[in-house]
Amino acid sequence: MKYRLVLLFFAVTRAFAQTGDQSFEAGGYLKYLISRSDIPAYGDLTDHLLHGRLNLKWYATSTLTTALEIRARAYAGGTVERTPDFLSVIRNDHEFAHLDATLWNSHSSVGYAEVDRLWGDWTNGPLEVTLGRQRVAMGTCLVWNPTDLFNPLSILDFDYEERPAFDGGRVQYYLGPLSKVEVDVKPGKTSATATTAVAFTTNAWQYDFHFLTGKRSGLGVVGGSWAGDIAGGGFRGEVLVSQKPGETYPGVYDVSQRDGAMVSSALSLDYTLPSSLYFHVESLFNSIGVTKDAALFEQESLSLGLLSPARWSLFGEVSYDITPLIRGSIFGLQNPIDASRVLVPSVTWSVVTNLDLTAIGLLFHGNQLTEFGGYGQSGYLRLKFSF
Repeated sequence: MKYRLVLLFFAVTRAFAQTGDQSFEAGGYLKYLISRSDIPAYGDLTDHLLHGRLNLKWYATSTLTTALEIRARAYAGGTVERTPDFLSVIRNDHEFAHLDATLWNSHSSVGYAEVDRLWGDWTNGPLEVTLGRQRVAMGTCLVWNPTDLFNPLSILDFDYEERPAFDGGRVQYYLGPLSKVEVDVKPGKTSATATTAVAFTTNAWQYDFHFLTGKRSGLGVVGGSWAGDIAGGGFRGEVLVSQKPGETYPGVYDVSQRDGAMVSSALSLDYTLPSSLYFHVESLFNSIGVTKDAALFEQESLSLGLLSPARWSLFGEVSYDITPLIRGSIFGLQNPIDASRVLVPSVTWSVVTNLDLTAIGLLFHGNQLTEFGGYGQSGYLRLKFSF
């Protein structure tokens, strides 16, 4: 009976997508993901995930657009059984508007639905104002975005392409075709949960440049990023300088006692050959990242907005179209100091129009207390239907 709720959601998403109203836009996807994992702390696990998403957009007038995006998930298997309060792990926390529902919550399975986007966008000439639950993507690099103050992505979270949103406002004023000023505000009940940013975007020498300043978790930040090309290859970079916290955060390392500000930077290069062979390398530097026992600094680094607990992180990727319908890829994340790493091979087959089958592996390697040690090996098979 409980799984029928998710199946009903899938049927509704399909019905909405078939509407013929030109002022109304609908789409989404249905996914089934099965995984098999061998994790030292849990043992062998088999898990199943049904995941559906409905994206609705209404062009109310020539200047007003609204959007509603809903996602529903049904988890079952060993991870649910062995994770205390599994529901709290998958829930996106929003301070003011709790637009979610627990469909069921049992020992071996969980059903959960949430409003992932809910916003209105109004334009008047060069002015654009967006209010509500939205995603503001900052930064130019493809793996690590130190300048994304609101919701920096994790490349290992491969099944959530949209990334979490925040409840707040965004005001953009376009100074020309390639430049603008914007203000983004995520309110919080305390300064520790509020984020504000003022950004300026421009273009010069065929490069896009972004500059920003603001506050995150009560700490002042300033930074910038760029995106362009060198000899036909993508060249991107980001730098963020943040105030050091004035008090000790829970954790092993007392960051407040360190000298200087916190500096995070990323550098990215990628190139595609005419044969479709694609190369991508990227690096991340954290001035307060640790050089040993990175696993002990993980929670504290998250509270500080760091993308990794390590001082240095490296990324490399190679992908290729094996056939017009099959693409293979392998990328890796490496901590060069403690020698831990994760390799992620994948193959995607476009079975028919809008139906993809993907096989993915997450292969972690490292000694105890290293950044990637202790996570074991996992394999995934995903069937995705988009509409």
